[in-house]
Amino acid sequence: MKLEALAKEAEGTVRGGSAEISGLCTDSRVAGEGDLFFCLNGTHVDSHKFAFEAEARGAAAIVCEHELDVGIPQLVVKDGRSALSQSAAAFYGHPEKSLSTVGVTGTNGKTTVTRMLYEIFSAEGKKAGVIGTLGAQYGKVTVDPALTTPDPVDLFALLAEMKKSGVQFVAMEVSAHALALKKEAPIVYDAAVFTNLTQDHLDFFGTMEAYGAAKRTLFTDKRCRLAVLNADDQFTKTLAGGVRAVTYGLDSPADCFALPEEESTAGTRVLLNLEDELCEAQLKMAGRFNVYNALAAATAAHGLGVSVEAIARGLSNTTVNGRLERVGSYRGADIFVDFAHTPDGLEKSLTALRGYCAGKLVVLFGCGGNRDREKRPIMGKIAAKCSDYAVITSDNPRYEDPCAIIGEIAAGFTEIGTHYTAIEERERAIGYALSLLEKGDILLVAGKGGETTQEIMGIKYAYDDKDVIKTHIGGRDA
Repeated sequence: MKLEALAKEAEGTVRGGSAEISGLCTDSRVAGEGDLFFCLNGTHVDSHKFAFEAEARGAAAIVCEHELDVGIPQLVVKDGRSALSQSAAAFYGHPEKSLSTVGVTGTNGKTTVTRMLYEIFSAEGKKAGVIGTLGAQYGKVTVDPALTTPDPVDLFALLAEMKKSGVQFVAMEVSAHALALKKEAPIVYDAAVFTNLTQDHLDFFGTMEAYGAAKRTLFTDKRCRLAVLNADDQFTKTLAGGVRAVTYGLDSPADCFALPEEESTAGTRVLLNLEDELCEAQLKMAGRFNVYNALAAATAAHGLGVSVEAIARGLSNTTVNGRLERVGSYRGADIFVDFAHTPDGLEKSLTALRGYCAGKLVVLFGCGGNRDREKRPIMGKIAAKCSDYAVITSDNPRYEDPCAIIGEIAAGFTEIGTHYTAIEERERAIGYALSLLEKGDILLVAGKGGETTQEIMGIKYAYDDKDVIKTHIGGRDA
């Protein structure tokens, strides 16, 4: 592809001659012959300084925000990140224009809502794809997880492969980071779903206002054709100016709502009213928050013309790895694994399980290193308030001291209660938590969900909460 063609997409100026581009690259260490290297001004590093390395490795041209003294052509743009996403979309033939896409954003629920949409579209007889925290799937193809929303080159390459394989509908998690960094900017979503806004990612955004502002960018007439909004979340009032909107909720007046009919640890049977069309679904996941997730997915699908029969079948077919998932029993106690890693997520999961708990409710959790520190004592307080006993442990400590993280969580816990134990090694902590269980108890192992690694000092070690639990209990209900 000619550099000049990409320049039109990226709204930049070519200097230093023409070039034929055979690949896109953001890492100078892996730049090769024919690549177009993008210089990005990041939060920690300005990669303009690596342009010379990319040139030495054979890059055909560079994209930069100011002219550089290199010997290869350069495309000078105002915004390197916007240029990257626009160029990636163009390089792969704008696959997003041939796909019906639903983008889901919010602090919690994105993975479950996108998986529900995938199952709903499939039940309607459409070939569907899903992209998010658990990776990507379409047809018989699965792609290992990397980021909640892939970086632009990977994202548009993936969408191109989906288009090539005949995919019609794509449900995609759209993180606040992705919106702030303009990773998926060329996509105009057929529907954009808002789940909720609660504290998270303040290490990156600094304030809740900035975090919310990033999510708000999705709900404009330039980014979506239909806004699907949670009527029970106050942030909804700031969204969707000038965009056709439909609301869902359980407490506030809404276009779509639900009546839970039967609830247990195995799931919830729910009656959905979708703009006066009724359907009944048997959710395989427990908790009021999963009713919200089902409503969000159903409302979006209904707004796109999917039949209520397919919506009911799709919701009833949905299972999500590591999302309030019952993984076994031990001594007559139920054991759940959940991805809850925010204050709101932890509180909702514990509150949901409390309703089914005849004995004591035990929670095991930690907080990730090199991430939002403010939420650590808050989550400690929530654990003290909502559980009977807590085991505080490691959860992807990254480059921080795990004991220091545990100490910050415990500082919040001890403001309310004292019934906790701190055990740094997560595998040993799970063994201890299991030893506390008696008939009628529930154990929630929170924070990692379906993750299969534990990140320590830059190395991702193989680790899976579910495997550890099953090893301790013999791989079966006991």
